[in-house]
Amino acid sequence: MKRFHVGKWATVVLAGMLMLAGCGGGGSAGGGNTSSGQGSGSTPAPAAAEKVIGMSFPAADHGWLGAVIKNAEDEAKAEGLKYVITTAADPNKQTNDIEDLISKKVSAIVMLPIESAAMTPVAKKVKDAGIPLIVVDRELESDDFTALVKGDNKGIGSHAGAYLVDKLGGKGKIVEIIGVPSSVTTMRSDGFREAIKDHPDMQVIVSQSGDFQKEKSLNVMQNILQSQPQIDAVYTHDDEMALGVLQAIKEAKRTDIRVVTGAGGHKDVYKLIKDGDPLMQATFTYSPLMVKDAVKLAADIVNGKTPAEKVTMLEATPITKDNIDKFYDPNANY
Repeated sequence: MKRFHVGKWATVVLAGMLMLAGCGGGGSAGGGNTSSGQGSGSTPAPAAAEKVIGMSFPAADHGWLGAVIKNAEDEAKAEGLKYVITTAADPNKQTNDIEDLISKKVSAIVMLPIESAAMTPVAKKVKDAGIPLIVVDRELESDDFTALVKGDNKGIGSHAGAYLVDKLGGKGKIVEIIGVPSSVTTMRSDGFREAIKDHPDMQVIVSQSGDFQKEKSLNVMQNILQSQPQIDAVYTHDDEMALGVLQAIKEAKRTDIRVVTGAGGHKDVYKLIKDGDPLMQATFTYSPLMVKDAVKLAADIVNGKTPAEKVTMLEATPITKDNIDKFYDPNANY
C-alpha cells in the first residue's frame, strides 16, 4: 500500500495523552482523553480541504488496547494524514466523542466499540452524516459501517475447544473466563461450545466475566477456586485474563488444573509457553496490529479509493511450544 511522508502534517501529542496501563478492559467508569495532530487545547473543526481521520477507542487501561492506540497513531503518522484520537472508559463517553467527531466533519472515523450494542446507534449517525466508518475488533449490531477489520473470534473459541478436548481426552471440568459484553465475547464462547458439543463429558462448570482485566480475573478466579474443588482446565478469552488466572492458581497451590489457554498474543504469555510453563500451554493470535489495517483503509477511503472488501477477518493461529519461536518477540508493544 502506498505510504505518505508525515512532513506535511507534523503531529504534536497532547501532554498526558495516552496512559498505557498494563491491565483493564474498557468497561470501567471514568473519563477519557483526546489527542490531535493539530496541537494542544480543544480541537477545532478542520478546514474543508483538510483530510482528518477521527479515531475513537476504549481507554487504554488494558495492555492490548494500549498497543492498539499506539499502533493506530503510528500508522496515521505513516499515512501522512492529520488525525484526532479520543479515548473513553464507558459507552456514553465514546458516543459523545463520536458525535463530536461528526460535528467537526472529519473525513473518516476509525472506531473500536467499547460495547457492541451500546455503540450501534451512533454508527447510524455517522452513516447519516456521510462519513466513512471503519470498525475494528468488536463488531456492531448493524451494518452501518464502511469497512470492518476483525480477528477470528469464533475461531479462537473453536481452536481452544479442540485443544482442550485433545489435552483432556474428551473429559473434564472447565472454567470459562469471559470478556465484556461484545461480539468478541459472544463469538469466543459460541465457538468453544460448538467445539466441545460432541463430548458430553466436557463440562463448562463456571462461566464468569473477567472484563479483559488481569486483576479482575485474579479476583474472580480466587473465588472460583474456593467454590470448585475439582477443575481440569481454564479457557480464558484473553491473555491478560489468563495471567490473572495463573496467578490465582499458583497462589492457591492447586494441582488439579492441567491446562490454561488464552487469546491475544501477549508477549508475557508467549514467554511462559516458550519456557514450558506447566499450565500456560496455548494461546491464539489476535494481534493489536489489526488496527493498522483499519487506519490504512481509512487513508485509502479519504484518498478516493473503495475498499476491496467490506469485512476483513484475520486468522486465529494456535500458538503452542511447537511454533512459539515464530511468534515470540520480547520487544513487541504487547
